[in-house]
Amino acid sequence: MALVAVTVAATPLVLGGCTTERKPAARPAEQVVPSPELTLTPADLSRNVPLSAEVVPLVTGGKITAVRIVDDTGTLVRAEPREDGSAWVPTTPLRPQHTYTAAVTATADSGRTTTRTTTFTTAAASTKPQVTSTLYFADKQTYGTAMPVTIGFDPPVAGAARADVQRRLFVTTNPPQPGVWSWVDDGSQVYYRAPDFWRPGTTISVRAGLEGLPIGRSHIGDADRTATSRIGRQVALEVHNATKQMRVLRDGRLIRKIPVSLGKRSTPTSSGKMVIMEKHQQTTFDTRGEPNGGYVVNVKDAQRLTWGGEFIHGAPWSVSDQGHRNVSHGCTNISPANADWLMGVTHVGDLVTFIGTEVRLQPGNGWTAWNTSWDQFVKGSALPVPADLRPAPASATPARSLAGGVPTPGPSAGG
Repeated sequence: MALVAVTVAATPLVLGGCTTERKPAARPAEQVVPSPELTLTPADLSRNVPLSAEVVPLVTGGKITAVRIVDDTGTLVRAEPREDGSAWVPTTPLRPQHTYTAAVTATADSGRTTTRTTTFTTAAASTKPQVTSTLYFADKQTYGTAMPVTIGFDPPVAGAARADVQRRLFVTTNPPQPGVWSWVDDGSQVYYRAPDFWRPGTTISVRAGLEGLPIGRSHIGDADRTATSRIGRQVALEVHNATKQMRVLRDGRLIRKIPVSLGKRSTPTSSGKMVIMEKHQQTTFDTRGEPNGGYVVNVKDAQRLTWGGEFIHGAPWSVSDQGHRNVSHGCTNISPANADWLMGVTHVGDLVTFIGTEVRLQPGNGWTAWNTSWDQFVKGSALPVPADLRPAPASATPARSLAGGVPTPGPSAGG
């Protein structure tokens, strides 16, 4: 009993001792939510910035949620983000020797924000020689489904500078139909097309934002060029040397056969996939000084196919030969009535395929963007090409195929 009493009496002392020595449980430390980290290019207080400058934000721990650019009068400068969000591109060239301020905000998932500003001054107008660019895609036109967006350069763009130039070439389509730019080997032209022909009704907007762009060490871009046009109904021409017939197809249906006379053996017509480049109600072929030339002739209803002077045109002098024998200097002769009718059916940008002649179409002799495979075409891009950008299965679309072209303004050869 004495032992029990001691035990019972001692118990409250033990419990009381535990109660007085217990410390409150430690609360977890409050987690500090960091704000996004943000740096901008051009760097603050930069000077002699090119007129082609873009605002490039580098953000960690968030995403860009606001960009505002103003000039030194406080006027808002409109800019659009690149598709990958890597930069904001002013929609018009910046002005020389002006100061611009960009304010950029990044937001984290937590809602915390960071805003940075950069103020920079553009360079004076450059005295370097310009690379002259020509955009072969006019505004407010209707083009054929094979129309490549083509830009020519004089002098040609060196290989090391092509990626910088290509990054300043923008194409948007509605409905979306992504494509790729592809350079000719000598850098004199670059073409843009999708893996397949444009869908009829597509609207295509193009911007070549090259004004003030440094091109290599010794040249600079000449101008900012824009155009928006649409794609019309699908028209395709097939010319068979064996039968001396042209098949005219609209939306895949044969609508007329036309007898033709092609180039004779000494001046053969090229085989390959061409695109109608120009249309003339009337023009003059002057081949004096050219190989196999030396004549001047007025022609009607002429449609250019190559820079070298191959046309489809009315040829009343060879009507008896059309459908039977080749007598031209490389052109496709058809009757005046058929030439007049065809002018009302085709658009610049329609595909013309020649089969079975003595020579093959040379890359660059015209808008030859469809004359090689897609795999070969994309090798001409100076920037990475999305791996999933592929043509539709061959059974679903016509054969498709590259790029090239050294432009020779205005009609010259023909026959």
